[in-house]
This record gives sequence, structure tokens and C-alpha cells, in this order.
Amino acid sequence: MAQKRSNLLLWIILGGGALFFFVLCLLALAVVFTDGASSRLSLSSNQLAALELTGTISDSTEFVEQLKDYGNRPGVRAVVVRIDSPGGGVAATQEIYEAILKFREDSGKKVVVSMASVAASGGYYIACASDRIFANRGTITGSIGVIAQWYNYGELLRWARMQDVVIKSGSLKDAGSGSRPLTEEEKAYFQSLIDNMYGQFVADVARGRRLPEEEVRALADGRVYTGQEARENHLIDEIGTYQDAIDAAAKLAGISGSPKILKPVRKKFSVLDVVLGDAKASLPFDANRSQSHIRFEYLWR
Repeated sequence: MAQKRSNLLLWIILGGGALFFFVLCLLALAVVFTDGASSRLSLSSNQLAALELTGTISDSTEFVEQLKDYGNRPGVRAVVVRIDSPGGGVAATQEIYEAILKFREDSGKKVVVSMASVAASGGYYIACASDRIFANRGTITGSIGVIAQWYNYGELLRWARMQDVVIKSGSLKDAGSGSRPLTEEEKAYFQSLIDNMYGQFVADVARGRRLPEEEVRALADGRVYTGQEARENHLIDEIGTYQDAIDAAAKLAGISGSPKILKPVRKKFSVLDVVLGDAKASLPFDANRSQSHIRFEYLWR
């Protein structure tokens, strides 16, 4: 009899534990699938995806993946991109710009940009790929141009009685070396690169804003504009808040009533992720950046 009671108690404990674990799993699933910001299985067809582009732009991978994800979701009718960025790397900026254009073409969905405090240089470049641009009256935008800058430490080397030794295959192989002043040939070389990238910037703004290139060039001397000035110069479409941009996106998408807003799940990193190199994007430096000290950037400084 005692043995039977022990067995019964054991089964009760095991069954209760299994039931408790099952309930916990159900609760966890409920949290995941009812989270309006990240639910993939929502049956609502009145969804807007809200993406963010903040800080200096050094890599396009995460943003482009998010854009592809929402492009494949039938319930997502449009995308609102909140930009708060002074710009960044030339290639990363152009990749995001092209990704938005491709998203619009392939999915047929609208993209509306909302500018926060700053959407300058590369940040503005990316905004020009959208269907419509909103900015606050005091938003800093514009800064259409290219910059490359670095330090020259030649005097420091000489002070330390050190000599920079270079063996090269051509006169421009070490162009921009920080150990000596630029030659006239190097100045012309770098200026030609800057001019080429600048021309690409102007052409893409003209295409996105449907403006003559001459008109864009007249505005593209590197200066920034307030949102109000940008509106007067046709660099943006509307003066409005983030909520105004959401309302406009919903209207463009034909959504009646309040749209369901979806946001990408923020990645959480552990110490192990940092050790294994899976959290590089979250670090204050980019481990994959070129070792060269010269970087060409669409960046407001």
C-alpha cells in the first residue's frame, strides 16, 4: 500500500510539473504571437511596418533584410521609415537607397519617410527613394555632398625620429598617406573621386524628387536646411510629425481606420554573442570596416 501511495505521489508531482511547464510555454507563445509590434501571423490586412534608421550609417544589411521581410508579408500594406541620421558611408547609403526603390517596384507597396531631428547627407539621400517625405519645421536636412578627411601625423613621426618606409608599384598606390602632405597629383585624384560620388548623389536626388539636376546642384553645396526651407525648395513633400507620416502611409495604402503598426524585434545580445562575434553591429565600432584611414562619406559634420 505504501509503495502504491509513493508511486501515486510521484505521478502527481511529475504530472503537475509537466502541466506547469506546458502552461508556461503557452504563455510564452501568447506573448510572442500577440505582440502587435512583431507578430508574423497576424491576420490583419491593415498593417504598416515601421522601420528606424538612426545614427551614422555604416552597414546596410539589417535594414535591407527587414525591408525584404515586410515586402513578403501580405498583410503589410506600406512602410514608414523614421530617419534620424547625419548620413554615413557612401556604399551603405546607396545600398539602402536602391533597396527601397526595389521594394517599391517589386511589392507595389508605398514607403513614407518621417524625418526626426536630423536626416542629412546620406540620411537625406535615402529619404529620396521614398514615395513621400515628411519633416518637422526644425528638422536638419540637406547637406548634399561628399566628404573625405583624415589626420596627417607626419610631424609626429619626425618628432619621434621615426621614418615611414613605403615601396609601391605606382605613384597613387599610397595616395592619402598620413605620413606626408598630399601631392598635387593626389589632390586631383581624390577630387575626381569626390566629384564622381557627388554626381551620383545629385542624380539620385533629382530622380527621387523629380527635379532637374541643375536645380539640385544649386542647392547641393553641402549646406543644411531646416525642414521649412527644405519644403520651400522642394526637397521634401510635407511639414508634419511622425504620426502625420503614419496617417499618410495608411491613406496611400488604402487602409481605413487605425492601422496595425509592426516593428522589427530588437536583437538582444549576451556576453557570449560579443565573444563569438555575433554582436558586431551593436558595438560602438565596426570590426569589419576597412583598415584604410580614408573613408568617403555622405555625412554631415
